[in-house]
Amino acid sequence: MLDGHIDYWPLAGILVVVCGFALRFNPLLVVAAAAILTGLLGGMDLVAVISLLGKGFNDNRFITVVYVVLPVIGLLERFGLQQRARGLIEAMRGATVGRLLVGYLAFRQGIAALGLVSVAGHPQTVRPLLAPMAEAAARKENPEIDEADLEEVKAMAAATDNVGVFFGEDIFIAIGSILLIQGVLRGEGIEIAPIHLSLWAIPTAICAFAIHALRIRLFGRRLRRKAARAAAAGSIGGSIGA
Repeated sequence: MLDGHIDYWPLAGILVVVCGFALRFNPLLVVAAAAILTGLLGGMDLVAVISLLGKGFNDNRFITVVYVVLPVIGLLERFGLQQRARGLIEAMRGATVGRLLVGYLAFRQGIAALGLVSVAGHPQTVRPLLAPMAEAAARKENPEIDEADLEEVKAMAAATDNVGVFFGEDIFIAIGSILLIQGVLRGEGIEIAPIHLSLWAIPTAICAFAIHALRIRLFGRRLRRKAARAAAAGSIGGSIGA
């Protein structure tokens, strides 16, 4: 604020972000440029801005651990991880999309409730394992399944991981979301122990599991109905041709 007036120039960093994303520039470069510009327009010198960026990266370096995992997953996929996952499902007699995803939902929610939110996830589990397995199960139920339905199967696999971790992690007392909720409530003058927040997260997690499991079941039933209709149409066409 200068002479009683608010200095809006530091907000130019927001414009850089919007324009950079609209022009599809590298997101990392866009965010870094916006941060540096905001700092300079806010009265900081370049060295101080770079130092602050470095401190933020160092304080949150655990977030970049996933980049160490990605090359390993890439190598595993190159040497047939997805094919092995598909083959495993094809060899199982009772494997269906519904059973597979409901089982994974229970697993994901369970380990998230224990605080192991990084054990599974989109890059390390959904893309290389769960999505190919769900796709194989869908092809097993309907060999003539179209690409649109396969994309829905992949989307449902990703959604299942999201629901499992989102509603499971709040049961763990030392997770960041619980501490955030406690901090917000404390700011409003409401004192509550983290254990109480975790306990009240259990009914929500149970309801989330039941609702999403029902969605998965209905989704699998819809796929089976389409497969049955396609098989019936094929048999009618064959009879007419004969």
